[in-house]
Amino acid sequence: MKRRWVRTSAVPKLTPSHDPTPTQTSPGGDTTGAIPLRRRHRLARMRNCLVRPEEISSYTPSAAGSSSSSSFLHFTSPFRKNPIQEQTYQHEEEDDDYYQGLVECAEEPCETYEVVQTPQGFRCTVKAPSLLYKHIVGKRGDTRKKLEVETKTSISIPKPGQEGEIVITGQHRSGVVSARTRIDVLLLTFRRKQPFTHFLAFFLNEAEVQERFLKFQEEVLEKCSMDHGVDSSIFQNPKKLHLTIGMLVLLSEQEIQQTCEMLQQCKEEFIDDISGGKPLEVEMSGIEYMNDDPGMVDVLYAKVHMKDGSNRLQELVDRVLERFQASGLIVKEWNSVKLHATVMNTLFRKDPNAEGRYNLYTADGKYIFKERESFDGRNILKLFENFYFGTLKLNSIHISQRFTVDSFGNYASCGQIDFF
Repeated sequence: MKRRWVRTSAVPKLTPSHDPTPTQTSPGGDTTGAIPLRRRHRLARMRNCLVRPEEISSYTPSAAGSSSSSSFLHFTSPFRKNPIQEQTYQHEEEDDDYYQGLVECAEEPCETYEVVQTPQGFRCTVKAPSLLYKHIVGKRGDTRKKLEVETKTSISIPKPGQEGEIVITGQHRSGVVSARTRIDVLLLTFRRKQPFTHFLAFFLNEAEVQERFLKFQEEVLEKCSMDHGVDSSIFQNPKKLHLTIGMLVLLSEQEIQQTCEMLQQCKEEFIDDISGGKPLEVEMSGIEYMNDDPGMVDVLYAKVHMKDGSNRLQELVDRVLERFQASGLIVKEWNSVKLHATVMNTLFRKDPNAEGRYNLYTADGKYIFKERESFDGRNILKLFENFYFGTLKLNSIHISQRFTVDSFGNYASCGQIDFF
């Protein structure tokens, strides 16, 4: 087949300051290079590649707070992208270009891997949750075979359901490092396809706040029930009122333990200093909406702020977020935490357990379409703009598990730190 060429500007190198996708010049513009159309399309697809080479090579053990070789903490600056238009994702149905594209994103090897020399050659291990093994194996073992052939290595993967290490062996160190780099890319790529499983949060369900919330719900339904979309089904469960710091994907008990250890480090390094070793006294008052049209609201929330007017709560949650993002435990989507407690959400209308935008993907990567009927929030905002929900003492941060309920009706907690 005759190869087609497209005139473009010079292809930039894959550096942190450049996008990996070449840009076509305008008609009549100067051009200094050309690339095949198929390759340009492939590179365009890789604009959404989940890991760039500079992210891989920038990893150091100290950045993760550990010298562990776990693939869970290999990237210092990951960015999660969940395209809303994507309806389903199944690795088995992807063509060779998908794997090849990932390989192109991993052309720069990481020299920080621990590669051990053995009498037979070289050996490197990768820790990963068993849920992700299938993505390294591929359909009929094709992905592993391709990795082994291209890197001249042998890759041993534990059986499904068994926790363990992926072991890479080979005659040449460069081949082992290359295989390790590509496996890390695959693991992070498919990790980002997993739905969030846990979240860091303060509980806001003290008795006074629950009572005031129920009063708010009663008055809203009494005065605004005739407004479009307003009914009892869209109110939050008062026992589950919380302030989210960040969302997590934890796929094994080991990863939950890593999260607990990181939270403890935060406490020792800066949380105790900011809180003074005492609970933070905050007020939950006033309401606001997420989108830009008060006549078509999907999420209405209560504002949370320090009672003494200081910025300590914002500083604390932002530093926790920053630390978890730097370690790779939380994907970087925002630079700051929006202090809010959801009180009304249209996703609750059809699913009381829905959790906003974090409920879009199933465990196998399929996108769930959630039809939402917005409500008219103009009267609510006018009548309850400064509604007072109460005062709370925030004394602990919890690692909460989604879609669970404890004996008190709140999310089940897998771990926590206390401020005193």
